[in-house]
Amino acid sequence: MCKQYSLEAIAQALGGLVVDDNGVMVHRVSSLVNAKAGDIAFINDTKYQKTLVSSEASAFILKQAHAHLTTQPKIIVENPYAYFAKVSAFLNPQAVSPVGVAASAVVHQSAKISPTCSIGELVVIGENVVIADGVVIHSGCVIEHDVVIAEGSCLEPNVVIKHHCEIGQNCHVFSGAVIGSDGFGYAQEAGQWLKIPQVGGVIIQNDVDIGANTTIDRGALDDTVVEQGVKLDNLVQIGHNCIIGAHTVIAGCVGIAGSAKVGRFCKIGGAAMILGHLEIADNVTISPGSMITRSLTVADTYTALMPFQTHKAWLNTAAKIRHLDVLADKVKQLEKELTQLKSKL
Repeated sequence: MCKQYSLEAIAQALGGLVVDDNGVMVHRVSSLVNAKAGDIAFINDTKYQKTLVSSEASAFILKQAHAHLTTQPKIIVENPYAYFAKVSAFLNPQAVSPVGVAASAVVHQSAKISPTCSIGELVVIGENVVIADGVVIHSGCVIEHDVVIAEGSCLEPNVVIKHHCEIGQNCHVFSGAVIGSDGFGYAQEAGQWLKIPQVGGVIIQNDVDIGANTTIDRGALDDTVVEQGVKLDNLVQIGHNCIIGAHTVIAGCVGIAGSAKVGRFCKIGGAAMILGHLEIADNVTISPGSMITRSLTVADTYTALMPFQTHKAWLNTAAKIRHLDVLADKVKQLEKELTQLKSKL
């Protein structure tokens, strides 16, 4: 049976002002639409007012400005969305992993592993690895030689950390991620491609989340760096020698080519592409699906997409685009003729 909490207990743990409390108990967070008795939901925008009125949730999380929208029990906070995340974590604590090294794990004798770590089944840990206090490494992970993993980090099943990489404190790496695979570097000679050894590493600073099947390539010479607080979604590709600035968030299927430098507090939408060797300023937002082909030096929102159309309409638009140069020449000629006509008046 799920453990239930009063609103007062939640507010004591997380802050917030409880209003209209009737002793209700909650055990789960839910959306307004699907909430049932015993659930707590949040509203952050008055456009959901009708949904709020019809919701079956037992309690709500709202701003003070929205408190009048319901007479049901509620917790008043400044940022309902962030508070909702905290309540979800409060009601759904992570399972505690058993301390120790599983019998089937293969650990090199030179590895230094804190006795407070949890090392799961079939984990492989290489030479000279250092794993600090409270680290959790789930089953099937491979940690190659000369890797350092700092306090409190967690690797979900089947993560690969290649040699000479560093993982900071309180990082969370999800299944299938590969940190430190070779960057894409080749030199051409006599009609053939020669592989350039990738001798840099990857440095992941503190409080970084790395989504499932995300890949971060090691540097060719210098390290690839992901700075503090960065959040990466699933299926993100970060090329060699990139620097991702602190607290930037990157949605799924984004590709960032080698040696690009992304600033701090940026937001990059899903499936966006950033070409290599570009620099993105701090506080830049890039819309989903956009391809960035030049450096962005001013903080703003950037979009590089064709308008959404039916296929037939798109073909018509594409045909016109192919003749834009001709159209531009015609406009210049018309402007010239208009100027000549005005001069004769």
